[in-house]
Order: sequence, then structure tokens, then C-alpha cells
Amino acid sequence: MEDATRLAGAASAADPEVGLAAVAALRRLLDQLESLQVDNARAKGWRWSDIACAMGASKQAVHRKHAPRLRLLRR
Repeated sequence: MEDATRLAGAASAADPEVGLAAVAALRRLLDQLESLQVDNARAKGWRWSDIACAMGASKQAVHRKHAPRLRLLRR
């Protein structure tokens, strides 16, 4: 969590090189956390529509983003 806090601070740096690098790293971290939580929700029996509602997104968008990865994990 310290890394996330450090990155959040760096994202507002006056130096665009530092700020943009931090934003990119935060985006990667958020993608990893989102995948982790979608996996957790699906493992607990949540429907795609439940996950989408919790994320403030459409069911189709969430399914399109995460279903292919989950299919690969089941193989």
C-alpha cells in the first residue's frame, strides 16, 4: 500500500515525466486490483450484472473485459 501512496503523490508532481510515469503505474495497479476483485466476486457466485453495478459500469463492458481472462484461468 505504501507504493500506491507514493505513486499517488508522484502523480501530482510538477515534472510531467514523473507525474505521467506515476499515472501509468497507478493505472497498471488499478487494473490488477480490479482483476483480483472480479475474480473474487465470480468465485463467490456474483453475477456479471452484480459486479457491473458495484463498479458503476455496464454488464457488457465488465464481461467483455474480464470473461476471456477467466476462461483462460479455468483451463
